[in-house]
Amino acid sequence: MTTLGLIGSGNIGSTVAKLAVAAGYDVVLSNSRGPETLAELVARIGPRARAATAAEAGAAGDLVVVTVPLKAYRDVPVEPLAAKVVIDTNNYYPERDGTFPELENESTTTAELLAAHLPTSTVVKAFNNIYFKHLLALARPAGAPDRSALAIAGDDPAAKATVTAFLDAIGYDAVDAGPLAEGWRYQRDTAAYAGLYSNADFSQAHAADGATVRAALAASRRYADAGAARG
Repeated sequence: MTTLGLIGSGNIGSTVAKLAVAAGYDVVLSNSRGPETLAELVARIGPRARAATAAEAGAAGDLVVVTVPLKAYRDVPVEPLAAKVVIDTNNYYPERDGTFPELENESTTTAELLAAHLPTSTVVKAFNNIYFKHLLALARPAGAPDRSALAIAGDDPAAKATVTAFLDAIGYDAVDAGPLAEGWRYQRDTAAYAGLYSNADFSQAHAADGATVRAALAASRRYADAGAARG
């Protein structure tokens, strides 16, 4: 049985954990406050879930999800994630994370920052462009006419295949957005961000198939080109 390790257990992390357990995975959750603070969440998810430290969750996972605030990415343990596929869910919020000059000038992306921090891991970007409630609500079995797709980006084809298979198991198709450097196409305030899966006030989820996601990715523009505000 495949085990999913989660470094970070907030809204996205806990939702991915719920979907993974429903798909038959074991999950090991962690956060910055210690395993004892996750007892209630683990109880809600069920017997396939347990809590651990971040290093333990990373070591236990056959596949690992890093879902911490960007400002904390340097705290992600490196050695336990060596030789593993790591899914990065991060977005850049300057008001929360502080200012990152390299993101402000768009010389890199959030996932590339994590990849540089984890040189012995293979990072794939996913889950950052959908509201966590909609992530749970829109999961559908393979072949469902209203199945949604999620964008992924990464530099390693085998790692992207692993993440594609995981998405399929938890209820989503995958759209390959290209290498990690193209992850900006579905970052905050782009055409392929969270509004793709919801109405204007985020009160209702709606499906977005692969063609819809591909069109949105193609329509996304760099902040400098689009004049988009991030604050």
